[in-house]
Amino acid sequence: MGDGSVVPRLGNMKALLGIVAGAGASYGLYKLISGQVFKKNKKIPQSESPGVKSSQQGGVELRPGSLLAKVSGLDVVCARPDDAASGEIIHQSPNKLELHHLKMLLSRLQTSDDPSDRSQFLLTLGNAAAFTVNQNQIRELEGIPIIAGFLPDPAPEVRVQALNALNNLCMNIQNQEQIKLYVPQVLELIEMSAVNSDLQLGALRLLTNLSVTDKHQHLLKESVTLLLSLLVVSNEALQVQTLKVLVNLSSNPDMMDDIVQAQAPASVLLLFDERTSPAVLLRLLTFVGNLKAWRPSAQVADELRRKQDCLFRVMLDESSQMHVKLVQMLSHPDREIQVQVARTLT
Repeated sequence: MGDGSVVPRLGNMKALLGIVAGAGASYGLYKLISGQVFKKNKKIPQSESPGVKSSQQGGVELRPGSLLAKVSGLDVVCARPDDAASGEIIHQSPNKLELHHLKMLLSRLQTSDDPSDRSQFLLTLGNAAAFTVNQNQIRELEGIPIIAGFLPDPAPEVRVQALNALNNLCMNIQNQEQIKLYVPQVLELIEMSAVNSDLQLGALRLLTNLSVTDKHQHLLKESVTLLLSLLVVSNEALQVQTLKVLVNLSSNPDMMDDIVQAQAPASVLLLFDERTSPAVLLRLLTFVGNLKAWRPSAQVADELRRKQDCLFRVMLDESSQMHVKLVQMLSHPDREIQVQVARTLT
């Protein structure tokens, strides 16, 4: 997977940002991707019998002289009861899982040595978390810290499914009180993962849901520069998700001081172009509209002008090229974008 590649902490992002800058420069329930369950290739489990003894590894011990011992090349594997039960749970509809099913999934998740199994258990838990009753039960089973414990898992697909499960669990206000504790880890995943990876997308979706209300937005005040940097180097899907977070943050007046002081790439202005996706442009214009609604005092504005490369200088100051860019966007072929630009200019 593309998610497996890891870039150096912040350094690579800043280097890429420097290249781009130097060149001229909500929300609904996220349904986890459901897919075909991949099964391990193994023999059909044999029933437990007096002549077969299960080992801890799920294999068998053959008694000397037994029929099985005499059959050359016979590979017999006995399924453990928990394996069979968890396999049945995985195939059940998420809205039909009961408390004991969730408890077993969490238990098997913690004891599994197989990344594909861990990924599947997390996928099933995430799908179950699309329902309020399961969101509450997973919390009551102390499942949130268990799931979050797989954010640093060595397997990228496991980390992605952990993020997706937390994303659905985050739709519950009570769950957010626990999930907010993992914001630093989520931000680190964005920073350390390959650009345009599923890990970055999953992390941004989680931050989007967590920042819908202003209760936890302060946890992201140090991340504005990271988000703006990602905005200018990522693909459309990540740009849209990044802007969803930025729009959420900029809708809170208490966050504005931190936003306008954040370092911003001058190349962000290059996004105001007809070649930029309408889905990105509309959210970018909403973000700008929120910024322009902020009115600093003359003293504050003078202080911000002395901060090199801060967002205020790049997008809001009189010396910024933002106004020129917006006027040019009035001729955009998309009528909705024209209306949004006009609203932003007034």
